[in-house]
Amino acid sequence: MSAKVEHAPRVVLLHSNDLHSRLEQAAQIASYISAERRLYGDDRLLVLDCGDHMDRMRVETEGSDGLVNIELLNAAGYAAVTLGNNEGLTYSREELVSAYQGHAKFPVICANMLDLNTGERPEWLLPSYIMVKNGIRIGVTAATAAFADFYCLLGWEATDPFEALRQQVTELREQADVVIVMSHLGLPSDERIAAEIPGVDLILGAHTHHLLLEPLVRGTTTICAAGKFGEYLGRVELDLDRDTGRPVIRGGCVAMAAEEQEERATAIIRSFLDAGCRRLNREIVALDLPLPAGNDTDAPLANLLAAGLRQWTGADIGLVNTGQLLGGLASGRVTSGQLHALCPSPINPCLMQLNGTDLLQALEESLLEEFRSKPIKGFGFRGEVLGALAVDGLHIVYDLSRPPYARIIEASLGDKALEPDSCYSVGTIDMFTFGVGYLSLKNGTGLRYFLPEFIRDLLASQLQKENERQQCFVNRWSRIPIHNE
Repeated sequence: MSAKVEHAPRVVLLHSNDLHSRLEQAAQIASYISAERRLYGDDRLLVLDCGDHMDRMRVETEGSDGLVNIELLNAAGYAAVTLGNNEGLTYSREELVSAYQGHAKFPVICANMLDLNTGERPEWLLPSYIMVKNGIRIGVTAATAAFADFYCLLGWEATDPFEALRQQVTELREQADVVIVMSHLGLPSDERIAAEIPGVDLILGAHTHHLLLEPLVRGTTTICAAGKFGEYLGRVELDLDRDTGRPVIRGGCVAMAAEEQEERATAIIRSFLDAGCRRLNREIVALDLPLPAGNDTDAPLANLLAAGLRQWTGADIGLVNTGQLLGGLASGRVTSGQLHALCPSPINPCLMQLNGTDLLQALEESLLEEFRSKPIKGFGFRGEVLGALAVDGLHIVYDLSRPPYARIIEASLGDKALEPDSCYSVGTIDMFTFGVGYLSLKNGTGLRYFLPEFIRDLLASQLQKENERQQCFVNRWSRIPIHNE
């Protein structure tokens, strides 16, 4: 879409979503925003972000508790943002207060998050907001995906987003010429909003990373979204019909690949990189021996993580996919930054009750290359492939000459064989409860999530225990040699 003023829109709205700390793309977006601001003036430009701007896989974000993202949003002149799950679920309440109340120069809008103890919103979080741009009253509300089981562990009550939006839209409709919903709910939910909540003129979408190069129009509601990672920036032109006063909306997306990175933004990123590296240089342990990793069974570092999950959750068995680790550790000094680089996923420990049949199925699948090399995207995973299953508390004997799903000859917990009809407590990761990777693990019951700990925090704890470092070299999987090997 050209940035030339061809029909002089009353307001140009630019919207981003799901950047996931692709900071260089944020710098490209900043350059485009600056060009639009020079062309149209501040009174005719409105810039919004729909959540998941932060991602702790990035050193600058991890090392600053998200402040690099806040400063980039401030510098680019964003008018408002909402929270995605990467903000709401990977930071403590205190860290969010520091970032948004302490440093943000824009309002944070989310209608369906309340303080769990008081039932009220904190002062820095608004259910809606009205802005006037070039004489148009623009009412904005927002909602984020209600991962209620997780949010409550961080002191939040995530309420029904549709009911929260319905209430806010009803109130805004009486006061605004244009009503906008910033939705970090996903495209199916956006279409449901359009169908079920009257009075919404424009939905700016996020969460499911959908790219709408052309808007969807559902009745009188227009739905827009700009994909993921800052590859595109959404651009909407807002006018009011002279006769009816109804909003006239023209939307699309602009590719950012050809944009130069704004110098001010690159300076912000550079300063936070230096500070982040210094902060993450804290020593965890000095290793006498290297701890290898890999996507095969019995990689020592993965075994150490599995043991950490078992102990942290108080389970009989520890279970984690080796793909969570992007490399091993050499002997010598190990820092927080190294663990962050090797285990960047914002994934939390989880305790579940799992029957022997489902557990054995996952263990059998762990012996199949199609699972070990399976690419995984989303659900907090920041690795490449699923990998095998590292275990703790179990000993497994297997024979690769046997057919798939019949290769395990024996699996024992202590001196007792694993029984298909028995139930076992398993310390594992929240990713598996979403039906990702080893699908039978989704059948676990009695789920208990552990927040705000990430699995790299458990790994750091285990690395400081000399006995655990020795035990991780003990094989959990024993292979029967194939004849003629």
